[in-house]
Amino acid sequence: MSGFDRDELDEMVRRWVVENENCEKAGDWRPLADMYTEDATYGWNYGPTQEFMSVGREEIRELALGQEMEGLEGWTYPYQDFVIDERSGNVIGLWKQVNENTRADGSHYSPEGIGGSWFRYAGNFQWSWQRDFFDFGNVSALFLEMITANALSDGMQKRIERSGAGPLPGWYKIGESPVPLW
Repeated sequence: MSGFDRDELDEMVRRWVVENENCEKAGDWRPLADMYTEDATYGWNYGPTQEFMSVGREEIRELALGQEMEGLEGWTYPYQDFVIDERSGNVIGLWKQVNENTRADGSHYSPEGIGGSWFRYAGNFQWSWQRDFFDFGNVSALFLEMITANALSDGMQKRIERSGAGPLPGWYKIGESPVPLW
């Protein structure tokens, strides 16, 4: 029977959480790319017509963790729980998306629901595959609320302007990415 050592997978998750927290504090997620294999893929769905995909560690660094996280400084993604399958190396991490700004009632801007990441472990404390999932409708509603409340950072406003200008590198019409999303 093939599989992975459970202690090793638990250690990978621990390292991942620590590095995520470090990147959140720095406002730069690109160092996380070192936790992926050279040929890893990382993608997610952007609604009914678009998806994002980066192929290879350097595309993950520059596109998924650079371009796509630009403007999200001040956001944290605290993990709520993990489901780990040592037989397959699959790991599901469930997270929230929380902005540092607060509403008039003191609550932080955060989409309703929960998001997550599905990882495939490759050994040597690296992921070979990651797919994120989140409720695009709730995220869109939150950003609209933040726009209306003038609660977006300058970086987030620039991000929205950039994405409104048309597809960015790594953005594909559904079914046209270089590797399947799922």
